Amino acid sequence: MENVDNPLSPTNGSVPEQDDTRSEPASSKPAGVVGDLAETDPFTPVMRHITLISAGMSESSQSTALGSDLLNASESALAEYGVVPEHHIFYLRDLANDILNATVADHKTPALEEAINQVIAADAVITVTPTYKGSYSGLFKMFWDLIEDGSVTNIPVLLGATGGTPRHSLMIDYVMRPLFSYLRMDVLPHAVFAATDDWGEVPEATASSRDTPIAERVARAGSELATVLMRRTARDRDAALHEDMKIIPFEELLHTI
Repeated sequence: MENVDNPLSPTNGSVPEQDDTRSEPASSKPAGVVGDLAETDPFTPVMRHITLISAGMSESSQSTALGSDLLNASESALAEYGVVPEHHIFYLRDLANDILNATVADHKTPALEEAINQVIAADAVITVTPTYKGSYSGLFKMFWDLIEDGSVTNIPVLLGATGGTPRHSLMIDYVMRPLFSYLRMDVLPHAVFAATDDWGEVPEATASSRDTPIAERVARAGSELATVLMRRTARDRDAALHEDMKIIPFEELLHTI
């Protein structure tokens, strides 16, 4: 069963071309949205970084395809706000040996450190896993076990999963959400489960039990993620990775006296 919570959708207004007069957009930005939507310089805070963690077992797997679709939908939705998105994609199959060594020997390779750091410093995370035995894959769980407690608090995360049948769709709610709630990430209400029949006709199989096409569900999830990001300021990536560089508000310092 898919999550039917309705996410907010962005204002469908065009972003004017920048000129010497610095004219403002004709349409007003949605309530709560921060930043200048007309500014698209990638070196300004209006930029958003999205990290995709995919546990797909091959380039042609359903999980790989779903992760790519969710990322593209999110970036398209952000573009409607005039935001320049930057993404960082990590396929766990390429890090399988590194993840195993880090688990049993407590040694992280530079490639694995990069994946972990991009999760910690991201404005948002998209993560997708295939369904095995009614749960996420072991490789998926091993990677997230390497994320230190408190390092990803309040980072929005969009969940996706794939399986051979819609009967596994509740796996997201019963297995994935508790994991990311434990990590204290901001788990988005809408998640996407894609069964084999979502990608086309399956010989000798029953018709899909879901009324909403996969493309529509993916677009809705991407729109929700973009809306959440635009209600927040861009994260300080250096401070996220280096606690000693974090700027503490003066009022917060007073409370420590």
